[in-house]
Amino acid sequence: MYDNNPTLVGIRKEIDESRQGEAFYLERADNSIEGSRFFYIESYGCQMNFSDSEIVASILAEAGYRPTRAMEEADLILINTCSIREKAEETVRKRLRLFDKLKAQRPGALVGVLGCMAERLKKKLLEEEKLVDLVIGPDAYRDLPALIQGAEEGEKGINVLLSREETYADISPLRLDSNGVSAFISIMRGCDNMCSFCVVPFTRGRERSRSAFSIVAEARSLFEKGYREVTLLGQNVDSYKWENPESGQLTTFAELLEMVAQLDPTLRVRFSTSHPKDITDEVLYTMARYDNICNYIHLPVQSGNSRILELMNRTYDREWYMDKVRRIYEIIPDCAISSDIITGFCTETEEEHQDTLSMIEFANYSMSYMFFYSERPGTLAARKYPDDIPMNVKKRRLQEVIRLQTQVSFRHNQADIGKTFQVLIEGDSRKSESEFRGRNSQNKMIVFPKVKGLKPGDYTWVRVNEATSATLKGEVVEKT
Repeated sequence: MYDNNPTLVGIRKEIDESRQGEAFYLERADNSIEGSRFFYIESYGCQMNFSDSEIVASILAEAGYRPTRAMEEADLILINTCSIREKAEETVRKRLRLFDKLKAQRPGALVGVLGCMAERLKKKLLEEEKLVDLVIGPDAYRDLPALIQGAEEGEKGINVLLSREETYADISPLRLDSNGVSAFISIMRGCDNMCSFCVVPFTRGRERSRSAFSIVAEARSLFEKGYREVTLLGQNVDSYKWENPESGQLTTFAELLEMVAQLDPTLRVRFSTSHPKDITDEVLYTMARYDNICNYIHLPVQSGNSRILELMNRTYDREWYMDKVRRIYEIIPDCAISSDIITGFCTETEEEHQDTLSMIEFANYSMSYMFFYSERPGTLAARKYPDDIPMNVKKRRLQEVIRLQTQVSFRHNQADIGKTFQVLIEGDSRKSESEFRGRNSQNKMIVFPKVKGLKPGDYTWVRVNEATSATLKGEVVEKT
């Protein structure tokens, strides 16, 4: 065991400390099974990456591997990567250097990079820096067992080819580090939108949708296993379209949403992410029709200024987006809307930055994911537009966005004080074992004292008594 090896103890401490503050994903396993081979995986970036890690885990399980949270005992160390921002890539490089130290203490262990960075930096990671043994793109996970075998025999384990057909529809994901209550279901892969700042179309390929039957079957299986919430995932879920090869019938996202909602009224349904140009009235009316489809939409705006939106190739302008927000609130009055915001995009002026701030106020976002612009090699923006906003200006504008969003989120949550919500219990509060935490339909986290008889996976009614910008606090009450 590593506890008796001072070198491994030091490396493990360095790895754990470097992970603080970063998104990560550790898997559970029974490490007592003799003769088993173990893999360890961390995931960074979007929910699609976390969902992909569960697909990878399933493929490895079929090949005889078991997941472990003890990386020093792993025969295979994997990191599922994100290329959306430069900081994400820097984080991955730091992790790989630490894994390289660990590998030196465990002869025969392999290190692999999965996901978006794998496709973009394949040669550098594998040949120049020699930090990894395997490089596998998002569409090549089925090849993992063969690539591992090749790497063990001294070959370069690489496959980053993108596919127009791969959806992993026939693979049942191995739910890892799960609360047993909520799960992701990937309904489509890739993206056709070609936003000028985004690398996703180049790292994940073109859009293709999974069979509606396989999605419904996966949701039904999860419900039968005790899960009570599923999130339908895609780079742009609203553009989901699946044509039945036998009948030729086309299934839209609104129809898929209804099919999943009809499985059982106690199965909550969420979805992410929506592109403003594709979310239709049909989707909104479907949400309004079913109580178990959550009243929450993640609707990235990126910028509140029409000229910047055109440079970003977002295909809508400020007024069009505002009309879409109005329409959402008209059809679903108690809907919560969240967003993605980029500050300091190429040539952005102070006046244009102010348009983004005013959009936060107008849309009344419940929360936002906020970043300063990070130029990504290979994108249209990198080829065509100068990254001419100084870093100190980008960061200052970002702080202004964060400050305003915090204020808006606080007001949004304060308005919930005195209201009663149905909450799906996810587990213990992170701060106290005497409290539960769970989310309401609007995706807001609510913390409340435990009541005898309630457990994770149960629904309960909670009256909100207090609110911060991030969390609601309340108490269990009878249904009103």
